[in-house]
Amino acid sequence: MKRGNQRKFGRDRKVRTAMYKSMATALIDHGQIKTTQAKAKSLAQVVDKLITLAKRENLNARRELLGHVGEKAVKKLMGEIVKVNADRKGGYTRIIRLGQRASDGAEMALIEFTGLSLSPKS
Repeated sequence: MKRGNQRKFGRDRKVRTAMYKSMATALIDHGQIKTTQAKAKSLAQVVDKLITLAKRENLNARRELLGHVGEKAVKKLMGEIVKVNADRKGGYTRIIRLGQRASDGAEMALIEFTGLSLSPKS
């Protein structure tokens, strides 16, 4: 990513970082989340970097991941998500457009992991 070419979402850096942390943790825990299209595109970049980091599977990578997502998410990331994507070189997430939100017309999207079979919770 070029310098200065980042979505800011009307937030300062600390709040934006916290937003990415919570969204990435939710995505790892649940396998898919529904959000705006712009946030999904930005989150895909963040999560792809986290999975690439988790593929190193060493203590330093685990500690770096703990700074970006929660402990439960790190265990799931290094446990099952890395095993599914071991031979994949990128493109760990997919974004599915859902149309406009009724209240404000924002473009909505579903972001999920590719290759991960999810059983829907009832």
